[in-house]
Amino acid sequence: MKALVYQGPGQKAWTEKPKPALQQPTDVIVKVTKTTICGTDLHILKGDVPAVTPGRILGHEGVGVVEAVGPAVQNFKPGDAVLISCVTSCGKCTNCKRQLYAHCSDGGWILGHLIDGTQAEYVRIPHGDNSLYPIPEGADEEALVMLSDIMPTGLEIGVQYGHVQPGDTIAIVGAGPVGMSVLLTSQFYSPGRIIMIDMDASRLELAKQFGATDTVQVGAEDPVGKVMQMTQGLGVDVAIEAVGVPATFDICQKIVAAGGNIANVGVHGKPVELHIEELWIKNITISMGLVNTNTTPMLLKTLRSGKVDPARMITHRFKLDDILAAYEVFGNAARENAMKVILSA
Repeated sequence: MKALVYQGPGQKAWTEKPKPALQQPTDVIVKVTKTTICGTDLHILKGDVPAVTPGRILGHEGVGVVEAVGPAVQNFKPGDAVLISCVTSCGKCTNCKRQLYAHCSDGGWILGHLIDGTQAEYVRIPHGDNSLYPIPEGADEEALVMLSDIMPTGLEIGVQYGHVQPGDTIAIVGAGPVGMSVLLTSQFYSPGRIIMIDMDASRLELAKQFGATDTVQVGAEDPVGKVMQMTQGLGVDVAIEAVGVPATFDICQKIVAAGGNIANVGVHGKPVELHIEELWIKNITISMGLVNTNTTPMLLKTLRSGKVDPARMITHRFKLDDILAAYEVFGNAARENAMKVILSA
């Protein structure tokens, strides 16, 4: 089969790899029909995730059709259409019992990280019964790809960890796909004001269409000064970091109100400076983490009901064979006005 293979920092190739085979009784082999590229994949290519070694097939999002199942799989059979979760869970270990699937003792985020991932024609999914979801008949498969990772990530690590409450003033720093997912899912909790902060004017305009009440363009405006002015010097109840660089985390530290929350969603490859000399007295909470995907069933219901439409984030579509061109577009998102790309096999 063909697959996108990591070959070391800054290097990747669309090349031949052996088709995956069942290794454990709980495995499922999925023929990938649609996948995408994540900001985390770009971090991997920069060398920010050293656990990813050369030869690894990247990707942890997608939908497909079951090709084969191990003898212990009960919920799926060949021919079933499935949503692939970015997090693999055995469902039995101590952490899985706590719905902390990100830290499953035999799973977690392993696709495209510690085992071969979804940017390929076929993928092996360990613990298939707990790591796949049946696709409802007639569902928008492109929209469902957004439920593999970015939508539950935005909801769980940004909104829920940030304890967004009705009436809150929240700021989202970073209007990329995850930041937009935070924006969409934060509205489940009826915040009073949603401030989106980014450098890209086109992304900020899209954020307004998605429900942002205010926008701040970094570069044209001082984000800290502007937010403090907008909040009468108080700051925001929840500051959500959705990029993964020191500068954006620093903005969050400076705009959070007393008694507020900083929710870090971004993948960081470098240390940040924590201004504890200023924050210790402010009664704030700082949270961070890896998505558990425990909200995926709920998000599937909201998608079916039409309450949320993540397909609006898709700006570019490619054939899977054109994945190198897709990486070029996604890696130069500002230049290409790209948000989320879909790759179809």
